[in-house]
Amino acid sequence: MSTISLSTATAISATARPATRLRLTARGRGVLLAVASVPLAVGIAFAAISGGSAIASGADKPVAAVETITVMPGDTLWSIAGSIAPEADPRDVIGDISRMNLLRGGEIQIGQELAIPAQYAE
Repeated sequence: MSTISLSTATAISATARPATRLRLTARGRGVLLAVASVPLAVGIAFAAISGGSAIASGADKPVAAVETITVMPGDTLWSIAGSIAPEADPRDVIGDISRMNLLRGGEIQIGQELAIPAQYAE
């Protein structure tokens, strides 16, 4: 059989607390949080101040005039394409009108305003 012997020196050192333990009070935690958040607040303030000048205003951009056509009773995309561009292939004109007006499936309603692509506008 083996025996284990404990001396009082090892038992006392095992139960003693380390002398370098850091204890923070509630006020100390608040101060530490405030000091740690200062760089974050400075970064956000810098981004807010300098980021506003990067927004494009578009004031010097020329305004593009868009010609529109109002859909009348009996109008179809095919008839509209034939009337605005009789020399072009109606399928191409319909595709351009559909893309410009975000039409799904070529459905149009009476009274709807359709924007006409610039190459077909008179």
